[in-house]
Amino acid sequence: MEVSQAAPGHVERELARPGAWALISAFSCLGMGLILTAAGTSLVTLGGSIYYLITGLALVVNGLLLWSGHRLAYPVYAAIVLGTMAWALFEVGLDFWLLAPRGDILVPFGFWLLSPWVVRSFPDRERPWRTPLVGVLVASLAVVGIAVANTTDDLAGSLPTTIVGAPPQTDAVVVPDDEWHAYGRTGAGDHFSPLKQITPANVAKLRVAWTFRTGDTRGPNDSIETTDEVTPLKVGDSVYLCSPHQKVFALDAATGKPKWVFDPQVKDDPTFQHLTCRGVSYHATMAGARTTEGTPAPAECPRRIILPTNDGRMFALDAATGKPCEAFGQRGQIDLKDGMTVKHKGFYEGTSPPVVTRSMVIMAGAVVDNYSTNEPSGVVRGFDVHTGKLVWAWDSGAEDENALPSPTHQYTPNSPNSWSIAAADEKLGLVYLPMANQTPDIWGGNRTPVMERYSSSLVALDIATGKRVWSYQTVHHDLWDMDLPSQPSLLDLRTPKGIIPAIYVPTKSGNIFVLDRRTGKLIVPAPERPVPQGPAPGDRLSRTQPFSDLTFQPQKKLTDADMWGATMFDQLVCRIQFKRLRYEGPFTPPSLQGTLVFPGDVGMFEWGGIAVDPNRQVAIANPIVFPFVSKLIPRGPNNPAAPNATHPPGSETGVQPMYGAPFGVQLHPFLSPLGFPCMAPPWGYMAGIDLNTNKIIWKHKVGTTRDSVVPLPLKLGMPMLGGTMATAGGVTFLTATMDNYIRAFDVTTGRMLWQSRLPAGGQSTPMSYAHDGRQYVVTAAGGHGSFGTKLGDYVIAYALP
Repeated sequence: MEVSQAAPGHVERELARPGAWALISAFSCLGMGLILTAAGTSLVTLGGSIYYLITGLALVVNGLLLWSGHRLAYPVYAAIVLGTMAWALFEVGLDFWLLAPRGDILVPFGFWLLSPWVVRSFPDRERPWRTPLVGVLVASLAVVGIAVANTTDDLAGSLPTTIVGAPPQTDAVVVPDDEWHAYGRTGAGDHFSPLKQITPANVAKLRVAWTFRTGDTRGPNDSIETTDEVTPLKVGDSVYLCSPHQKVFALDAATGKPKWVFDPQVKDDPTFQHLTCRGVSYHATMAGARTTEGTPAPAECPRRIILPTNDGRMFALDAATGKPCEAFGQRGQIDLKDGMTVKHKGFYEGTSPPVVTRSMVIMAGAVVDNYSTNEPSGVVRGFDVHTGKLVWAWDSGAEDENALPSPTHQYTPNSPNSWSIAAADEKLGLVYLPMANQTPDIWGGNRTPVMERYSSSLVALDIATGKRVWSYQTVHHDLWDMDLPSQPSLLDLRTPKGIIPAIYVPTKSGNIFVLDRRTGKLIVPAPERPVPQGPAPGDRLSRTQPFSDLTFQPQKKLTDADMWGATMFDQLVCRIQFKRLRYEGPFTPPSLQGTLVFPGDVGMFEWGGIAVDPNRQVAIANPIVFPFVSKLIPRGPNNPAAPNATHPPGSETGVQPMYGAPFGVQLHPFLSPLGFPCMAPPWGYMAGIDLNTNKIIWKHKVGTTRDSVVPLPLKLGMPMLGGTMATAGGVTFLTATMDNYIRAFDVTTGRMLWQSRLPAGGQSTPMSYAHDGRQYVVTAAGGHGSFGTKLGDYVIAYALP
């Protein structure tokens, strides 16, 4: 009787099915498996890893085992995790951030399967064999722990501390140690303050001394590329700065309280491709000064602020009152569109401050990018600083480079321009121009040899005449927008053979070219090397490009193993995208297939440049490493041959039309479907360079994800826009990262010494000055539209208590 009574219960247990949690787990496992199988098959057909296909099929089998309540589901899943761990270690080694997306779904799901809810959902007789999975997950955690301890993308070292002498004075007027007269403090562009009050020992005590709000924020008709990139000036007891709509403010240097404001009335207009002001320029009239025509300089405005605007004007303002200098141009302003054949609003923009010398204002400008083959000229002009009279012109695309406009001559449309900040050596009488390429950037089949002479080159002009003295080209037939984005930096380089007047030229490609600034001859070798061939239809390529021996350019090509993402799924999508793109290393040509541009179009260096300590002969740089995708788009319904309302000039999103060329181009960062970079971190560094050996001595990733897609302070090393500033006290400052911080670092070792939250994005370059014996560090925190950081209108000064 006992046996016969037990039999029905036994039958019930035989027919029992898994509970709800086990079934949910089965569905999840099947879903993951089907996705990986489908996408993994696609990757295999492209020549990629077979891992995802194998794992997808195994997860499908495991899902079926979970569905049936079979205890083999747990050992099978353990085998999947173990195989994943072995494959990941083989592919990327013990690097935590590379391992993370390979296991951040499978390992947590394994722990879920071991949870009481799932285990209890299995029929009694089919209790799973859990021990193998427990062991594999414990091993996985051990690997993670070792990887966290092992992962480092940093280079440790110490820069030389020996002081070798006073920095060279290249300006006509000596800049006092406690002042900051130009974008890079002086015309040398070294972004270096000789002040020593703030040191590694006390920098952690910095506190906010004053905050000023400009009230100038992005309006409803403004460009997405509305940015606050200003580096203020300090002269006497005043700080001078501009805001995105080119309003100029004079502040009290001790309190930050406003003294005056000038508004040039730059109107909101969606046709502006950029709306930014990187700074203003300053000039003081010397005793007995004369104009370039030999007449006495006007008595008005003995100290003046020079302001370029985004609508193509330039103002001279009295530094004491902010009123326009009446004797300058037409009642204080010049129309920079004079002599241009293309005068559309927003097509020619003064985004960077001009070089101001003893007698001259040297003005270049930005032109609209990738819109058409008929844009304003990139002409560079020298104006009398007192009267605003045009003295000379240098037109990089003209047969006669120095021809002035006349009834029979206008500046050459579409000639290469210089949109960034120039440097000058008034002792040598030279101004150094970082040049861009002829627009459109990504197709150049119609460029003439004359137009390409100075494309993506550093050009030295005679300050007095505008005559070219020398030039050096950093990219031949530039089809990647790898122009010169940064202010060059001057240094009297001490060598065993004596002092060489050097100039350091950071580039988007990551190369830093080092030249004798008298002659343009290379100091650091930059051999020509073969680059990928196979241009787009109708275009051509240079067979070689120069590669400087001083470079931050990655020394190995990317592979699909370098692809990244938040999970294994978007990492897999990135691997498929990578395999579908054309990529053969640096300078892979643009294509209809789509080309991976690495380093990306935004550049390893941007307008912030580098900071150079001329006393210690060292430099501080903040390169970024971030790939882009460019894809040529033939003419068609979504890319018309002529302008229309769908493609306004101000657009920097979607298809860039490149009217006049046979293609448009689609440009975008290389991102996963979840918005994470497809290339593994780090994406941004601080680095120290010994300029006597041309070696990178230390390099440390900088920046966290706190204000990005993942709102956690994960120190991945973030992309940046803006530059560094160094001080003689041995501290360098940075605000450019995508998280909202100002940070201080030890110049010698690169160790972070202090950080403080900013109220908005700090895509700018800090400066430093002293007033009444107190040293201040000042930065703008206004954010950057297309960079995606928080917008604001802050200017903040820090000082010791």
